[in-house]
Amino acid sequence: MDYSQFLLMRNELSLMCVIVFLFLYDLFAGAKARKAFHPVACLALAAQTAYCLLPSLTPGSVFGGMYQNVPMMGVVKALLSAGTLIVMMMAEPWLKKEGTEHKRGEFYVLTLFTLLGMLFMIGAAHFLLFMIGLELASIPLACLVAFDKYKHHSAEAGAKYILSAMFSSGLMMYGLSFLYGTTGTLYFDDMAAGLTGTPLQILALVFFFAGLGFKISLVPFHLWTADVYEGAPTHVTAYLSVVSKSAAVFTLFVIFIRVFAPMMAFWQDMLAWTVVATITVANLFAIRQRNLKRLFAFSSISQAGYLMLGVIGGDAAGMTSIVYYALVYLVANLAIFGIIAVIEQQTNGKVNLADYNGLYQTNPKLTLLMTLALFSLAGIPPFAGFFSKFFIFRAAFNAGFKLLVFIALLNTIISLYYYLLIVKAMYIQPNMQPLPAFRSDRYTKLSLLLCATGILAFGLLSSVYDWINGFSF
Repeated sequence: MDYSQFLLMRNELSLMCVIVFLFLYDLFAGAKARKAFHPVACLALAAQTAYCLLPSLTPGSVFGGMYQNVPMMGVVKALLSAGTLIVMMMAEPWLKKEGTEHKRGEFYVLTLFTLLGMLFMIGAAHFLLFMIGLELASIPLACLVAFDKYKHHSAEAGAKYILSAMFSSGLMMYGLSFLYGTTGTLYFDDMAAGLTGTPLQILALVFFFAGLGFKISLVPFHLWTADVYEGAPTHVTAYLSVVSKSAAVFTLFVIFIRVFAPMMAFWQDMLAWTVVATITVANLFAIRQRNLKRLFAFSSISQAGYLMLGVIGGDAAGMTSIVYYALVYLVANLAIFGIIAVIEQQTNGKVNLADYNGLYQTNPKLTLLMTLALFSLAGIPPFAGFFSKFFIFRAAFNAGFKLLVFIALLNTIISLYYYLLIVKAMYIQPNMQPLPAFRSDRYTKLSLLLCATGILAFGLLSSVYDWINGFSF
């Protein structure tokens, strides 16, 4: 056996080494060594992320063509690892609490196993490996959602998530069985050669898209999202809203282009209607929310709709715009959830919009960062979110979906309204007893600083988009 083929899987293998190391560290470290558990875990994942960014080896496939590696996939995997690293840094104060301190090792291992499953999903060129990666990502996520099972409806959120994941996976596999029955293969490229657009294959495409639509929280497959986001620990919610969603959208793009290219006209129409429903419904429901975790649950559904604009073009420009949008969305959304987590921990669980009235009076730095992140999500120049929306709108416009882009632009006005509601509460709404001033730990400060730097730098440095565009897909 030629073991050199494992070098093409360096991202997955390096992450697996980190997981095994942290598992053994948690198992055998003494009381003194366990005090350094968090910095060791963050440094190990940071090293793995940097390793993912090294120049890729020659693109190719291994294990009979079940796994593939191309340069763009290395960028996406590094992006997911970086997002996971920021979440882990932000989670330190929560993990030090009395109710979770004894479960710190489980949190790291479960999170990284979820990330490993996403990396397998992205690198899959065979539906068997894709399903293994999908389940490896979904099952530990259910455990993370229910991590605080005695608090804040976390157990209920975990039950809802695992039931939704189980149903969506079953629906997806039912569709894949139709595809296997009509083409006789589970390899992406071979299956594409056997697709002719028969009614059974169209039904299989709908089932597959519906299954993955649950993972991305597209309308009408979004009903679990708000309850799960509200009940899960805030750091897990941040991970769900950014890392999990970005991996699923990228995987959907790859499968649509490599497998369902002969049926492009059909799935483009299906996506167009889904995007309109997702962006519009999510924005309208977000306006009604007063719990910030639920509000940003609907915001993340809306952002998923914008990400799908990059998928609908089905070309290299769409791929580049998806990766750039995911990068910008990552730093902005993690900054917001990081601030929500800080305030929640310091105030014994305050996450309602009214609780943020007058926040600027006592915590001006957090308020400023929250404002920058909100403006970026809304697409206000010169912040990074403006350029990410511009590039993804341009990709869909050049693909011929002009009306769809116009509807998406109108929806940005709605999203601006509910984002500005938060800004109004922090700066304008009077509050005789605003939240007290407090200081964050150094890991949270560093993670928020990274997010703030990304929000500003990715908007001012257009070379980031050009750098991503330089990777082949």
